Amino acid sequence: MIWGLASVAALIALAPFARDRLRPAMGAEARQSAPGEFADLPRGRTHYRLAGPEDGPLVILIHGLTTPSFVWTPIADHLNGQGFRTLSYDHYGRGYSDRPGGAQDEEFFLSHLSELLDHLGLRGPATVMGYSMGGAIATAWSARHPDLVRDLILLAPAGLGHDLGPVARLVANHNWVGRWLMHLTYARSFRASVEAERDIETSQIPNVVPLQLNELRYRGFIPAVTSSLHHMLDHDLTEAHRKIAEAGTPLLAIWAAEDEVIPVAGAERLAALNPGARNVIIPEAGHALAYTHSPAVTAALDAADLRR
Repeated sequence: MIWGLASVAALIALAPFARDRLRPAMGAEARQSAPGEFADLPRGRTHYRLAGPEDGPLVILIHGLTTPSFVWTPIADHLNGQGFRTLSYDHYGRGYSDRPGGAQDEEFFLSHLSELLDHLGLRGPATVMGYSMGGAIATAWSARHPDLVRDLILLAPAGLGHDLGPVARLVANHNWVGRWLMHLTYARSFRASVEAERDIETSQIPNVVPLQLNELRYRGFIPAVTSSLHHMLDHDLTEAHRKIAEAGTPLLAIWAAEDEVIPVAGAERLAALNPGARNVIIPEAGHALAYTHSPAVTAALDAADLRR
């Protein structure tokens, strides 16, 4: 009797983790409709898009925790029209990229970008732009490689305070129960949060809701998000921002006034750490500002005079 109850309890405990294994793997069939190209890197195949004039100044676009590189479409299109060359890519575990194992920590993300740039032969100074968790990655990259960064652009960046919800806090705090709850409930909560955006009239990305929901179809997405919460979004980037200030790297941070994920109060903290940073706050925008308020974002980029 006791062994039977123990077996049932074990099945209940493991079921949320096993559910992900039942999803189809990201592979050739799913990638048939992918825009852009693929690079075979040490840890797996990486989906990327390199667009704009070949002789244009390079802008590297780094997406966030859950929405892959298509989130940059309206901003990249604008930059390409202004003569910039843009590189956007899917993190491992998102979009059309592979789903390797391993802790998705700072080293994981920085080595991925480094390997992609080496593969493409792009090692000169570039403007680096990061959105949400991508802002944390861009910050870490700029602190480590100031010689490779012409300008740093942060869009609603993580690393200076964020609130992803109670389950995410449990995950970030290295709690096994939090990871179990993440696997149990995340698909439902992610679907609900995405569906809430279906009626947003200002979205600059057609079909953004089904594109986001498509992430749930494939194996490895939820484990990747969980690992990033646990390893990348669990620490503060105060020291990295101090290094960026000391290096004198030009920094523009764009914040959303109504952001419930990355509080706009981060602008004050950034100003204290880096008095030379420029902060722009977009009124009435939420965390989805990359595609709901992209004209305001691109106007801020134009005003920054990235060609100087």
